[in-house]
Amino acid sequence: MLVIADSGSTKCDWRIVAEDKTYIDCATMGINPYFHDADVIEAELRNNEQLMRVANEVKALFFYGAGCSSTELKRTAEQGLNRIFPHAEIYVDHDLVAAAFAVYEDDPCIACILGTGSNSCHFDGDIVREEVPALAYILGDEGSGSYFGKKLLSDFLYKRLPQNIHDGLVDKFGLTKDIIIDRVYMQPHANVYLASFMKFITGFKSEPYVQDMILEGIGRFLDIHVTCYRDFEKVKTHFIGSVAYYHEDILRQAAEMRNIQIGKIIKKPIDGLYDYHIKNYFEHISF
Repeated sequence: MLVIADSGSTKCDWRIVAEDKTYIDCATMGINPYFHDADVIEAELRNNEQLMRVANEVKALFFYGAGCSSTELKRTAEQGLNRIFPHAEIYVDHDLVAAAFAVYEDDPCIACILGTGSNSCHFDGDIVREEVPALAYILGDEGSGSYFGKKLLSDFLYKRLPQNIHDGLVDKFGLTKDIIIDRVYMQPHANVYLASFMKFITGFKSEPYVQDMILEGIGRFLDIHVTCYRDFEKVKTHFIGSVAYYHEDILRQAAEMRNIQIGKIIKKPIDGLYDYHIKNYFEHISF
């Protein structure tokens, strides 16, 4: 069996592929070696019945994850995965590589992630290249769920929200300053907590406050992470992630203002990853 996994900080999508190319999908929490050591990764996967049922039959595992950007962090992920899939050849790489593979159409392109976090790369079919670094949720992640969640909560505390959005936050989450400060500064995974408000924000997508916020944040992402590539006006720019997917209209507006050619806009890359690996790797796997 072949397993393909794509993990953001919030959720990991798994596709288990049989020799006849049929597959089943499952999901776990997001696995990020920046936050999770090998023991945590192992424990999380052992809780998934579908993965454990096939673990000893898996011959190859392609794992693409947020945080898998250095040799040390890749090794942490690989150690946890090896404990679950002892007979598999394991390949670990960054989720940005997954984005590039998932949207590639045989021509050079720019691939972007707009989910819990944000990032971009240029892919020519051979080399995945970043022009500027991703700085995570404290210094960067422009246009991401964590970026907009941070903006929403700061405006809530500064009493700068429209009254209906303010009241909606209080009614739905019972928010107070103490709760927010504790979750952001004292508890782990603040980025995931901040991004969790994206669903609430999307529920108010017709509000001018939200439209302006999304346009500013996505515009800032495009200015930093897309126009940095010299050929950005000549190649297609593809987007993966829930922020791009659910706010496609504003994304297209911001892109048009910058002469950016929009390509694919997809919620998650697992289907594209499946197609890419079937085309490029499947025949080389010893089932």
